Amino acid sequence: MRVHVASDVHGASLALSGAAAGSDVFVCLGDLILFLDYDDPARGIFADLFGEAHARAYIEARTADRFAEAHDLSVAAWARLGVTEPAEKWTLMQAMVKAQYEELFDAMPSPALLTYGNVDVPALWSDYLRSGHEVVDGGTVEVDGMRWGFVGGGLVSPMRTPYELSEADFDAKVAALGPVDVLFTHIPPALPDLTYDVVARRFELGSRSLLEYVREVQPRYHLFGHVHQPLAARTRVGRTECVNVGHFHGRGQPFVLEL
Repeated sequence: MRVHVASDVHGASLALSGAAAGSDVFVCLGDLILFLDYDDPARGIFADLFGEAHARAYIEARTADRFAEAHDLSVAAWARLGVTEPAEKWTLMQAMVKAQYEELFDAMPSPALLTYGNVDVPALWSDYLRSGHEVVDGGTVEVDGMRWGFVGGGLVSPMRTPYELSEADFDAKVAALGPVDVLFTHIPPALPDLTYDVVARRFELGSRSLLEYVREVQPRYHLFGHVHQPLAARTRVGRTECVNVGHFHGRGQPFVLEL
């Protein structure tokens, strides 16, 4: 079985449309929306709303872990638009998120197994899913006699992305899986080599419960994304091969797994 896996799509709809070519199964691990493009600050929802100069300054502050400064920049940018109420902010952003989802789900291969990334908005997905798209989050599916488990979303962070969960809520989804042969998640297990981003020069959040699960259950593979430029793209935990499937927005190619 040839499985193609994409994660961290971030608006790359053109590449996404061909990501399943030659595969038996296509899997997407989320982060479809492009809020900020760290490689091209002229792209993304923040640039569309506030302009490229603001996006560059905001990215610089976040990259340097100056999150309070980034928050202040955002507040000032909204004020320049005359927007102060959270509901009004979300109304403006939601229209842009919906436009991206329309394009992305139109490009999404079908059939596909999907789970959410931390920058996704799960409540909106039902409006855009096409025939053959199956969303799995905190559950399992049977594929060719194998049991595959899926856990979407991320953990609460200074980034304040849309689908962040408390450790307790995230851990509950992991605990509900039971034993699986292949584990698919958006975020990695909490191992330094897998969570450190060498370009951003910081640790992203990995899950301790995922690490404990892998150590105990020992699935054949644990596949994930989230960290765009990891110190190590893969490592072993016992018999489990832990693999970062790559930054799809940057690579334009899915990770290929032969089972």
